[in-house]
Amino acid sequence: MSTIRNSRTRLLTAAASVALAALTLTACNDDGTGVTDEGAAPATSTSTPATPTPTTPTASASSPTGTGSDTSGSDTSGADPSAPSASASKPSAKSPAKPSTSAGKPVTCEGSTTKTVAAPLNRPVNHMLLTVTNTGSSACHLYAYPAVRFGEAQAVPPVIEESHPQAVVTLAPGESGYAAVLLSAADGSGGQGHTEKSLSVHFYGPSASGSVGAAATPPLPAQGVYVDDSLRVTYWQQDMDDAISW
Repeated sequence: MSTIRNSRTRLLTAAASVALAALTLTACNDDGTGVTDEGAAPATSTSTPATPTPTTPTASASSPTGTGSDTSGSDTSGADPSAPSASASKPSAKSPAKPSTSAGKPVTCEGSTTKTVAAPLNRPVNHMLLTVTNTGSSACHLYAYPAVRFGEAQAVPPVIEESHPQAVVTLAPGESGYAAVLLSAADGSGGQGHTEKSLSVHFYGPSASGSVGAAATPPLPAQGVYVDDSLRVTYWQQDMDDAISW
Protein backbone atom coordinates (compact mmCIF):
# COMPACT_ATOMS: atom_id res chain seq x y z
CA MET A 1 0.00 0.00 0.00
CA SER A 2 2.82 2.31 0.87
CA THR A 3 4.57 1.30 -2.32
CA ILE A 4 1.63 2.43 -4.44
CA ARG A 5 1.49 5.71 -2.49
CA ASN A 6 5.17 6.36 -3.10
CA SER A 7 4.82 5.67 -6.82
CA ARG A 8 1.90 8.08 -7.05
CA THR A 9 3.89 10.70 -5.23
CA ARG A 10 6.77 10.36 -7.70
CA LEU A 11 4.42 10.65 -10.64
CA LEU A 12 2.85 13.81 -9.24
CA THR A 13 6.26 15.26 -8.62
CA ALA A 14 7.34 14.50 -12.16
CA ALA A 15 4.14 15.95 -13.56
CA ALA A 16 4.62 19.09 -11.52
CA SER A 17 8.17 19.45 -12.87
CA VAL A 18 6.95 19.13 -16.44
CA ALA A 19 4.25 21.71 -15.86
CA LEU A 20 6.75 24.09 -14.28
CA ALA A 21 9.07 23.71 -17.27
CA ALA A 22 6.20 24.43 -19.64
CA LEU A 23 5.31 27.60 -17.71
CA THR A 24 8.91 28.73 -17.84
CA LEU A 25 9.04 28.35 -21.62
CA THR A 26 5.77 30.21 -21.98
CA ALA A 27 7.15 33.08 -19.91
CA CYS A 28 10.18 33.32 -22.20
CA ASN A 29 7.93 33.74 -25.27
CA ASP A 30 5.72 36.33 -23.55
CA ASP A 31 5.60 39.71 -25.45
CA GLY A 32 5.75 41.62 -22.17
CA THR A 33 2.02 41.70 -21.61
CA GLY A 34 1.83 38.20 -20.33
CA VAL A 35 0.23 37.01 -23.57
CA THR A 36 2.09 34.77 -25.92
CA ASP A 37 1.61 35.63 -29.65
CA GLU A 38 2.09 32.26 -31.18
CA GLY A 39 0.74 33.25 -34.61
CA ALA A 40 2.91 36.36 -35.13
CA ALA A 41 5.29 36.30 -38.02
CA PRO A 42 8.94 36.23 -37.09
CA ALA A 43 10.55 39.68 -36.91
CA THR A 44 12.26 40.73 -40.10
CA SER A 45 15.18 43.12 -39.99
CA THR A 46 14.61 46.13 -42.21
CA SER A 47 17.41 48.16 -43.68
CA THR A 48 17.16 51.76 -44.76
CA PRO A 49 17.43 51.87 -48.54
CA ALA A 50 20.52 53.75 -49.72
CA THR A 51 19.71 57.15 -51.11
CA PRO A 52 20.86 57.21 -54.72
CA THR A 53 23.60 59.80 -55.39
CA PRO A 54 22.40 62.26 -58.02
CA THR A 55 24.48 62.16 -61.16
CA THR A 56 25.37 65.49 -62.73
CA PRO A 57 24.40 65.30 -66.39
CA THR A 58 27.23 65.96 -68.82
CA ALA A 59 26.59 68.88 -71.11
CA SER A 60 26.11 67.65 -74.64
CA ALA A 61 27.58 69.20 -77.76
CA SER A 62 24.19 70.85 -78.36
CA SER A 63 24.37 72.78 -75.08
CA PRO A 64 23.37 76.44 -75.77
CA THR A 65 26.46 77.59 -73.91
CA GLY A 66 28.69 75.84 -76.42
CA THR A 67 30.89 74.47 -73.67
CA GLY A 68 29.72 70.85 -73.64
CA SER A 69 31.31 67.97 -75.46
CA ASP A 70 30.23 64.45 -76.34
CA THR A 71 32.77 62.22 -74.63
CA SER A 72 31.45 59.14 -76.45
CA GLY A 73 33.02 60.33 -79.70
CA SER A 74 29.69 60.42 -81.58
CA ASP A 75 28.25 63.66 -82.93
CA THR A 76 24.80 64.17 -81.40
CA SER A 77 24.69 67.96 -81.78
CA GLY A 78 23.39 67.93 -85.32
CA ALA A 79 26.16 70.38 -86.34
CA ASP A 80 27.60 70.27 -89.82
CA PRO A 81 30.75 68.12 -89.56
CA SER A 82 32.32 70.16 -92.35
CA ALA A 83 32.03 73.38 -90.36
CA PRO A 84 35.35 74.65 -88.93
CA SER A 85 35.90 74.11 -85.24
CA ALA A 86 36.14 76.97 -82.78
CA SER A 87 39.92 76.58 -82.58
CA ALA A 88 40.25 76.53 -86.36
CA SER A 89 38.13 79.67 -86.85
CA LYS A 90 40.00 81.66 -84.23
CA PRO A 91 42.39 84.04 -85.97
CA SER A 92 45.98 83.42 -85.04
CA ALA A 93 48.20 86.26 -83.94
CA LYS A 94 50.45 87.39 -86.74
CA SER A 95 54.11 87.90 -86.14
CA PRO A 96 55.27 91.39 -86.83
CA ALA A 97 56.75 91.74 -90.27
CA LYS A 98 60.51 91.74 -90.28
CA PRO A 99 62.37 94.31 -92.35
CA SER A 100 64.12 92.95 -95.39
CA THR A 101 67.86 92.53 -95.30
CA SER A 102 68.33 95.06 -98.08
CA ALA A 103 66.29 97.67 -96.20
CA GLY A 104 68.14 97.18 -92.94
CA LYS A 105 71.75 96.98 -94.18
CA PRO A 106 73.48 100.31 -94.90
CA VAL A 107 74.81 100.77 -98.42
CA THR A 108 77.32 103.16 -99.98
CA CYS A 109 75.93 106.58 -100.79
CA GLU A 110 76.05 107.35 -104.51
CA GLY A 111 74.37 109.57 -107.07
CA SER A 112 71.30 107.41 -107.78
CA THR A 113 70.17 107.28 -104.13
CA THR A 114 71.10 110.83 -103.06
CA LYS A 115 70.48 114.42 -104.01
CA THR A 116 73.49 116.73 -104.11
CA VAL A 117 73.36 120.52 -103.92
CA ALA A 118 76.39 122.77 -104.57
CA ALA A 119 76.06 126.23 -103.02
CA PRO A 120 78.82 128.91 -103.12
CA LEU A 121 79.30 130.64 -99.73
CA ASN A 122 79.98 134.24 -98.84
CA ARG A 123 81.62 133.12 -95.60
CA PRO A 124 84.11 131.67 -95.57
CA VAL A 125 85.06 133.39 -98.83
CA ASN A 126 85.89 131.36 -101.90
CA HIS A 127 84.14 128.30 -100.40
CA MET A 128 81.34 126.12 -101.72
CA LEU A 129 79.20 123.79 -99.61
CA LEU A 130 78.20 120.36 -100.89
CA THR A 131 75.05 118.97 -99.30
CA VAL A 132 74.19 115.30 -99.94
CA THR A 133 70.74 114.07 -98.85
CA ASN A 134 69.86 110.37 -98.70
CA THR A 135 66.79 109.83 -100.90
CA GLY A 136 66.92 106.04 -100.73
CA SER A 137 65.07 103.59 -98.45
CA SER A 138 68.20 102.36 -96.66
CA ALA A 139 70.87 104.08 -94.63
CA CYS A 140 74.02 104.84 -96.57
CA HIS A 141 77.66 105.61 -95.79
CA LEU A 142 79.56 108.60 -97.09
CA TYR A 143 83.11 107.29 -97.28
CA ALA A 144 86.22 109.48 -97.32
CA TYR A 145 85.62 112.70 -99.24
CA PRO A 146 83.93 113.85 -102.45
CA ALA A 147 85.86 113.29 -105.67
CA VAL A 148 84.90 116.51 -107.47
CA ARG A 149 85.58 117.29 -111.12
CA PHE A 150 85.07 120.79 -112.51
CA GLY A 151 84.55 120.94 -116.24
CA GLU A 152 86.87 118.60 -118.12
CA ALA A 153 89.44 118.16 -115.36
CA GLN A 154 91.20 114.79 -115.39
CA ALA A 155 92.25 114.78 -111.73
CA VAL A 156 90.38 115.37 -108.50
CA PRO A 157 91.58 117.95 -105.96
CA PRO A 158 93.33 116.77 -102.79
CA VAL A 159 91.64 116.53 -99.39
CA ILE A 160 92.38 118.58 -96.30
CA GLU A 161 93.69 115.80 -94.04
CA GLU A 162 93.06 117.73 -90.82
CA SER A 163 89.31 117.56 -91.53
CA HIS A 164 89.18 113.76 -91.10
CA PRO A 165 86.12 112.87 -88.91
CA GLN A 166 86.22 110.39 -86.05
CA ALA A 167 83.76 108.04 -87.74
CA VAL A 168 82.30 107.30 -91.14
CA VAL A 169 79.35 109.55 -91.90
CA THR A 170 76.13 107.53 -92.05
CA LEU A 171 72.91 108.97 -93.41
CA ALA A 172 69.52 107.58 -92.54
CA PRO A 173 66.84 108.07 -95.21
CA GLY A 174 66.19 111.82 -95.42
CA GLU A 175 69.36 112.85 -93.57
CA SER A 176 72.13 114.98 -95.05
CA GLY A 177 75.92 115.01 -94.96
CA TYR A 178 78.27 117.86 -95.84
CA ALA A 179 81.65 118.71 -97.35
CA ALA A 180 83.28 122.01 -98.20
CA VAL A 181 85.20 122.86 -101.34
CA LEU A 182 87.93 125.51 -101.07
CA LEU A 183 87.69 126.98 -104.58
CA SER A 184 90.62 129.36 -104.61
CA ALA A 185 93.13 131.06 -102.35
CA ALA A 186 91.55 133.91 -100.43
CA ASP A 187 94.63 136.13 -100.86
CA GLY A 188 94.81 135.56 -104.61
CA SER A 189 98.05 133.63 -104.39
CA GLY A 190 96.74 130.66 -106.33
CA GLY A 191 97.76 130.05 -109.91
CA GLN A 192 96.03 128.89 -113.05
CA GLY A 193 92.73 130.52 -112.03
CA HIS A 194 89.75 130.07 -114.32
CA THR A 195 85.97 129.84 -114.31
CA GLU A 196 84.08 126.53 -114.44
CA LYS A 197 80.36 126.11 -115.18
CA SER A 198 79.87 122.36 -114.62
CA LEU A 199 80.56 120.02 -111.76
CA SER A 200 80.38 116.26 -111.15
CA VAL A 201 80.66 114.68 -107.70
CA HIS A 202 81.83 111.06 -107.45
CA PHE A 203 81.51 108.85 -104.35
CA TYR A 204 84.17 106.57 -102.89
CA GLY A 205 83.57 103.06 -101.59
CA PRO A 206 84.87 101.67 -98.26
CA SER A 207 88.42 101.28 -99.58
CA ALA A 208 88.49 104.83 -101.01
CA SER A 209 90.45 103.43 -103.96
CA GLY A 210 87.89 104.29 -106.62
CA SER A 211 84.45 105.76 -107.15
CA VAL A 212 81.30 103.64 -106.99
CA GLY A 213 77.82 104.02 -108.43
CA ALA A 214 76.58 106.99 -110.33
CA ALA A 215 78.04 110.48 -110.05
CA ALA A 216 75.98 113.48 -108.99
CA THR A 217 75.89 116.54 -111.25
CA PRO A 218 74.59 119.46 -109.16
CA PRO A 219 74.09 122.68 -111.14
CA LEU A 220 76.39 125.67 -110.60
CA PRO A 221 75.42 129.33 -110.69
CA ALA A 222 74.87 130.65 -114.22
CA GLN A 223 78.05 132.70 -114.06
CA GLY A 224 80.04 129.67 -112.94
CA VAL A 225 82.62 129.53 -110.14
CA TYR A 226 86.22 130.63 -110.07
CA VAL A 227 88.84 128.01 -109.18
CA ASP A 228 92.65 127.92 -109.08
CA ASP A 229 95.37 125.42 -108.25
CA SER A 230 94.73 125.76 -104.50
CA LEU A 231 91.46 123.83 -104.99
CA ARG A 232 90.88 121.37 -102.11
CA VAL A 233 88.00 119.55 -100.37
CA THR A 234 87.18 118.41 -96.85
CA TYR A 235 86.16 114.94 -95.71
CA TRP A 236 82.47 114.27 -95.49
CA GLN A 237 81.04 115.60 -92.21
CA GLN A 238 77.90 114.78 -90.26
CA ASP A 239 77.47 118.42 -89.27
CA MET A 240 77.53 121.43 -91.61
CA ASP A 241 79.51 123.62 -89.21
CA ASP A 242 82.29 121.04 -89.17
CA ALA A 243 82.48 121.17 -92.95
CA ILE A 244 82.70 124.95 -93.36
CA SER A 245 85.20 125.45 -90.54
CA TRP A 246 88.16 124.73 -92.86
